[in-house]
Amino acid sequence: MAILTNVDNRVNKRQLTEKQQSFLNHLVDTQGDAKKAAELAGYSSHYHHIVKNLKEEILELTQEILANSAPKAAFKVIEIMDSKKPVVQAANKLSAAQTLLDRVGVSKVDKVDINHNMNNSGIFLMPDKAPVVIEAEDATFENMDN
Repeated sequence: MAILTNVDNRVNKRQLTEKQQSFLNHLVDTQGDAKKAAELAGYSSHYHHIVKNLKEEILELTQEILANSAPKAAFKVIEIMDSKKPVVQAANKLSAAQTLLDRVGVSKVDKVDINHNMNNSGIFLMPDKAPVVIEAEDATFENMDN
C-alpha cells in the first residue's frame, strides 16, 4: 500500500531500533493491523507494549495518513456534489469525507466580524452609584432559625 512514501520522515525524530522502524513500516502495509505488524516486524510478545512505546510515532503516522487522504476526500465531496446521477451511499461517503477533512483541519470556518468604528464617538462614563441606605425606626423581625 503506497499511502506514505517514507515512514521514516517523522518530525519528532527519536532513535528507533530496526525492529521498531519495521513495525511502523508494517503498520502501514497492514493498514493499521498492529498485531500483524508486530508479527511481521519480528516481535514475539504481545503487541500492546510496542504500541504503548511507539504511541507518539503511531499518532504522527496516523496524522500523515489522514493528511495524505485529504485530497481524495475533498474530491469525493466535489464528486458527490456535482453528480447528475444518484450516488450509492452518498450520505455515508460524504460524512466520511467530511470527518476526514475535519480531522486534518480542513473544515467549515465560523467567522464573526467584530469591527467597531470609533470615528467621532467618545466614551460615555456613568456616574458613580450612590450607596442606598434604608433606615427603619420601628421595625420588627422574626428569627427564622429553627
